[in-house]
Amino acid sequence: MSLFGTGALGRVVRSGVGQRRVQTVVIAVATMMAVASAVVAGSLMAAAAAPFDRAFAEQRGAHLTARFDPALASAAQLAATGKLAGVSASSGPYPSTEFRPVDRTGFRLPTLTLVGRSGPDGDVDRVELKSGRWAQRPGEIVLAASFEGPALGIGATLRISDTAGAPTLSIVGFAVSAGRSADSWATPAQVDALASEGSPVTSQMLYRFDSASTKEQLLAGRKRLSASVRPGALLGTESWLDTKRAADQGAAATVPFVSAFGVLGIAMSVIIVGSVISGVVGTSLRRIGILKAIGFTPREVVRAYVAQALVPAGAGIAVGVVLGNLLAVPLLADTAAAYGTVALSVAWWVDVTVPAAALVVVGLAALVPALRAGRLRTVEAIAVGRSPRTGRGRWAHRVMGALPLPRPVTYGLVTLFTHPVRALAMLLSVAFGMVAATFAVGLTSSLHAIGIAQDPESRAAVTVTTTRMAEVAPPPPPVGGDAGDPPRPGGSGPGAPPVEGSAASGEPGAADPATVRAAVARQAGTGSYYGKTRTEVTVAGISGPVRASLYEGDSRSGSYEMISGHWITGAGQLVVPTRFLERTSTKIGDLVLVTRAEETVRLRIVGESFDTSGSEPEIHADMADFPSAEPGTFLVEVESGVSAEEYARKVAAVVRPLGGDAAANAPSGPEGVLLIMSALAVLLTLMLVSVAGLGVLNSVVLDTRERIHDLGVCKAIGMAPRQILVLVLSSVAAIGVLGGLIGVPAGCALHGLVVPVMGRAVGTGLPSPVLDVYGPVELLLLGLGGVAIAVLGAVVPAGWAARARTATALRTE
Repeated sequence: MSLFGTGALGRVVRSGVGQRRVQTVVIAVATMMAVASAVVAGSLMAAAAAPFDRAFAEQRGAHLTARFDPALASAAQLAATGKLAGVSASSGPYPSTEFRPVDRTGFRLPTLTLVGRSGPDGDVDRVELKSGRWAQRPGEIVLAASFEGPALGIGATLRISDTAGAPTLSIVGFAVSAGRSADSWATPAQVDALASEGSPVTSQMLYRFDSASTKEQLLAGRKRLSASVRPGALLGTESWLDTKRAADQGAAATVPFVSAFGVLGIAMSVIIVGSVISGVVGTSLRRIGILKAIGFTPREVVRAYVAQALVPAGAGIAVGVVLGNLLAVPLLADTAAAYGTVALSVAWWVDVTVPAAALVVVGLAALVPALRAGRLRTVEAIAVGRSPRTGRGRWAHRVMGALPLPRPVTYGLVTLFTHPVRALAMLLSVAFGMVAATFAVGLTSSLHAIGIAQDPESRAAVTVTTTRMAEVAPPPPPVGGDAGDPPRPGGSGPGAPPVEGSAASGEPGAADPATVRAAVARQAGTGSYYGKTRTEVTVAGISGPVRASLYEGDSRSGSYEMISGHWITGAGQLVVPTRFLERTSTKIGDLVLVTRAEETVRLRIVGESFDTSGSEPEIHADMADFPSAEPGTFLVEVESGVSAEEYARKVAAVVRPLGGDAAANAPSGPEGVLLIMSALAVLLTLMLVSVAGLGVLNSVVLDTRERIHDLGVCKAIGMAPRQILVLVLSSVAAIGVLGGLIGVPAGCALHGLVVPVMGRAVGTGLPSPVLDVYGPVELLLLGLGGVAIAVLGAVVPAGWAARARTATALRTE
């Protein structure tokens, strides 16, 4: 025997599902949307930690990666630190240095941390080889797997610098370190041989602690390490929590907004399923009475009406699981790429838990009205039939009749008070639909603002460089990209500022910046311009190199959006992102020591920038603070009426013979993960709005069927079909107005709650252009959207009522 019975009970269920096609479709679509959203949200929540945590546990990644001065701490002393209280395992010491290699085309890679290890295994940080083999002899090197590609593969060679006669290394393998303890590996002897005065050898130690889940616990472990060696021996440490955050942030930013849509979907499903079953019970009183009269027990009646909800809901849930898995694929792929691990799939428990929970929710939502059906007395149900209760809505008729409105409008508004529960369900459906639409409009606007903010150079009309455009180093990855991984070689594009010394070998050398500056200044049509170069510096309090952008001239037109403080206006000032303030425990107004080459200056933090370039902070300063620095890029604004393309061609004709180049900039916008998030938000919103419209459709279908006799009377006394149409639509239009008044402010509030959480998930605050995205025009149009949802949902049954023949309507019971 099945859950809902066989024989007569089964026929009742099948008959109810088949005859009420509108209600069946509404329940199926509502549950489909809710389940799809929940599956995406659940899979991202699971994936946000799964790839990193899994690989980190398998490789026994280092909770703390420490660098020591070998002159102040011997190998024996460092080995002894592995036996300190709280240290569960350690590896090392390994010789470590930094170098900036050049590939066979002359492209300079970012500065890499090179560690000498005789093999990939160890008690801590068991490096996983992705391809090739481990370095076994001098002249061999293993690179991080993020570098592998067409430009760099097994057998390719790298020169350790761009100086003449620099030694070369052959790539023999690509590997992944879960804790990102290094960017490259070689034999210990090779590391010692590559050390130079500018990049001395340090000793790397890798530690795992008994307790390392919080920043405070790691700081306590660091203090114990520092106290166990001579003062000054500990040069710096890197926490696994920072690495984990960088690996997780691709999915972490997506989870809050998908979860918001999932909650909205579940709430709408509960409202709509309850409304549908309640309406079915209300319009089937005579049928329920007949079922009881022929022998159905109250329990069987309850089971029959719950089943009429669960059958279409089951179909919707099945489709929703498939749809949710399809929607989650691109987001999970991005999460896997952010860490460099194998492709991810939706966790099995998500595909089991979400459908089971959805069935429970639908069952509970249907149970309340079904219990009402089971409690109905047989004689009362048969006698009352489908007629509304006597006297219901009379006071509304009197009040509406006094309004100076056409009779079809006032008669239609009275409908809201005839079935107040149904009207409330319809209002909530429209309101939730408007919450979703308002939230989606704000979210996509915020993502567009982020896309523009992450590429401030594109605001300039023309980019003029001192090197050829094809030789420009790639910009840092956008938010949600390969966070924490070094940029891959081979990227190019106009508008990307060059890294110092990136001219390709065999081509003309970089043009003299002073010559390029003079060419820009004297070119007709030049409005304003500023110079920029991207370099690497060291900052007190941060181990390893830090990216820095240095500016020459008034760079306010190309400034990053500011979260607090102001953009640099002169020498001695420093603008930093949120991550920098967190990592260095500094604040606006503090002084920071910054070193570039042999130049060390003390700069004051004057602003907190909105930077979505990845896990590594990029700081911004005036070029005057570093006299040896020269601009590699000039960002130009042309005068009004001057064509940027024509201007770029003229400047390029002057600077290309010198080794430079010029190109007009294209407007930037969201790309990569931002586009995926925008598309997903739009898709989920369309689903929610469609469900809201179906909720209205269901309610209006029930109303028109109940009132068809009354509508026939209206036609008989002279109402035209268009007046019947107005009568039906006026009630839902009022619902649409109220739904907009409720849903739009709630959607704005949801945007103000969720978007900052998304920013915190990727380690940054958000500036006002990203948060303040609603204007008066948008709010007005969104408010009218509630009316549009309601009217579109009601137009089909309203048209049916208007076309119904008077005689047919009068004969209908």
